[in-house]
Amino acid sequence: MATAKKRPRGDAEESQAECPFKVEHPSPGEKEKKQKKRRRQDSEDQPQPSPKMPLQVSPFSPTGKFKDPNNTMDRHYMVAPNPRWTDMTRYNSFVLNGVKYYSEGFIFVANNSTIERQRNPGEAMQPRKKSDDDWVARILEIRASDEHHVYARVYWMYWPDELPPGTQDGRRMVQGRQPYHGVNELIASNHMDIINVVSVTAAATVNQWDEQNEDEIQSALYWRQAIDVRTMELSSVELRCKCNRPENPDKILVGCTNDYCKKWLHDDCLVHGALLDTYKRLGADKPHKPSVVKEEEGDGPKRPLSPSESGAGQTTQQSIDVKPEEQGTIKLADVENNPTALDVEDLTTIPVASGSSEPKKRGRPRKSEPGDPGTSKPYEGLFEAVIRNDLVPPVVEIKDQRQNVDGGDKSWTEPIRCLICHHVIH
Repeated sequence: MATAKKRPRGDAEESQAECPFKVEHPSPGEKEKKQKKRRRQDSEDQPQPSPKMPLQVSPFSPTGKFKDPNNTMDRHYMVAPNPRWTDMTRYNSFVLNGVKYYSEGFIFVANNSTIERQRNPGEAMQPRKKSDDDWVARILEIRASDEHHVYARVYWMYWPDELPPGTQDGRRMVQGRQPYHGVNELIASNHMDIINVVSVTAAATVNQWDEQNEDEIQSALYWRQAIDVRTMELSSVELRCKCNRPENPDKILVGCTNDYCKKWLHDDCLVHGALLDTYKRLGADKPHKPSVVKEEEGDGPKRPLSPSESGAGQTTQQSIDVKPEEQGTIKLADVENNPTALDVEDLTTIPVASGSSEPKKRGRPRKSEPGDPGTSKPYEGLFEAVIRNDLVPPVVEIKDQRQNVDGGDKSWTEPIRCLICHHVIH
């Protein structure tokens, strides 16, 4: 178990919501050995039976693969102190500040950065990483002893910036955001934790992006990769283009129109190829001879920025509204008016008494500087180019930046050729 690589529970601070529980992941094999040893030592006594170790079946099924094809991301776990956790009533939902949150739903959880911005709204905005925003989690289980003690067992969603050093991405060891990660991209995980639900700030919509479905448009937070925190391994992603790099959904891909190819190509790879060809043809001093190119204005086919997926629907259930008190005061009126409500196992909703408590702290790794593999660019400073998707067919527009070349065109367009089959894309 790689505890040091997970987001550790920080020391108690004013900004943290109290949570007396922690999640442990003992190996089932080690647990059995300890039980056998204890039975041998206490053969004449009858020791208390150990609590059963539950298995959390992962709610995430990435389309990519891990090195182990049988890896399902399922994890055995124990919540400590276990008797106190299991003695609490289990609920399907809770209501906080008039908003209902369901088990298996996604939530935003406040962190120290968001809390500090709320405390100092007049301060000038500073550049920040996506991971400085609220954390995102998926609720696995809700338990409570009363409306003031409501907790959720969650799986954390990672922002790409939070990937720690030594994360395995295919054959590479990486850290932080990679060039293919989109702005709104998350990474699913089996990093389990217990939180006090007063840390929850809002419901989140998170969709799974199936890269193999190229016709969908992604409009909300999404995930396509998962990380197994036991091995710090990322699931694989779909590789595109001649360069065999993944797709960044915030950037445009151009699809080859050859029915025997139909590969998706990165626009920057197409630009790089066109500039290399231009440099080989013109070098540093040869002018470009004018050529007649018929252009037709129109709406060219564009590669969708990202696929979309509808979020999982939630079944509406009865709920009990929470009545937050001023200055952090709490009343038990709702519980006293319904003394038997908490005696029923698996009730639908637990009311949460709002206070001034805020979330516990989780450490985050530093963001690495992303970069593509080094590529020779002899054309830099001489030519520049851009893909014109607004034309039909799409073309690459090249501009001559050389100052010492007389004659010829200083700007022209050329057809786009597939980098794989060399077919002209139309």
